[in-house]
Amino acid sequence: MSAPNRPISPLYLVLAFGYAFLYAPIVLLIFYSFNESRLVTVWAGFSTKWYGELLRNEQILNAAWLSLRIAFVTACVSTVLGTLAGFAIARYKRFPTRGAFLGLLSAPLVMPEVVLGLSLLLLFVALDSAIGWPSGRGATTVTIAHITFCLAFVTVIVQAKLASFDRSLEEAAMDLGAKPWKVFCVITLPLIAPALAAGWLLSFTLSLDDLVVASFTSGPGASTLPMVIYSSVRLGVSPQINALATIMISVVALFVLLSGWLIFRQDKARRG
Repeated sequence: MSAPNRPISPLYLVLAFGYAFLYAPIVLLIFYSFNESRLVTVWAGFSTKWYGELLRNEQILNAAWLSLRIAFVTACVSTVLGTLAGFAIARYKRFPTRGAFLGLLSAPLVMPEVVLGLSLLLLFVALDSAIGWPSGRGATTVTIAHITFCLAFVTVIVQAKLASFDRSLEEAAMDLGAKPWKVFCVITLPLIAPALAAGWLLSFTLSLDDLVVASFTSGPGASTLPMVIYSSVRLGVSPQINALATIMISVVALFVLLSGWLIFRQDKARRG
């Protein structure tokens, strides 16, 4: 006797609609990146010419290289400073100005990007007038601005990791004669390495994706990739932007698949 047909749960329909709402535009974007026509909504045949045009677009290539440099420097500096700040908050419960220190670190997390960008712009203008540095606005000011808010995210991640850290390992190393600095480098840092990697990747992503703060703190000749994309889209979506977005989606998907494969191998090795 065959089992009765069960009606589809409304929850599955809502879930399917949600995924379609999120990913259907991405699929269409990838599809139209191979469009022959310059009109992105009119299909005129399969072609990869827009990828070739993208590789010959000096403005986009220069902006992408600038964004990658800024994101790399931002991620490295933010990870170092955020680790030190998170270590200070987690290990030293009482020190002067702790409340003000926590407030300053938390402000970039909740402050609107427009307010943050405007305040940093006024700061750079005041510094230029007072001491002559930074002279104008460019990649340096954008990097400083990105470090300012990325630092707060790294601090939160490192602090959360250190809150659950087993300090008996450090105490055992010091009982055996290890100096505090050696304990920090040999014991603490390797154990909190996943938090440091997460903070670095988050800072890199936030810096690479930022538009609002960079718009306030950049100057002529220092346009980041999001700024170039936004200025191009304002005049109409170009097939080159679709090609660029497809490349970015492919790179992210590749890293996600690679990380999933590595996690699967680690789980398999532990079980086997």
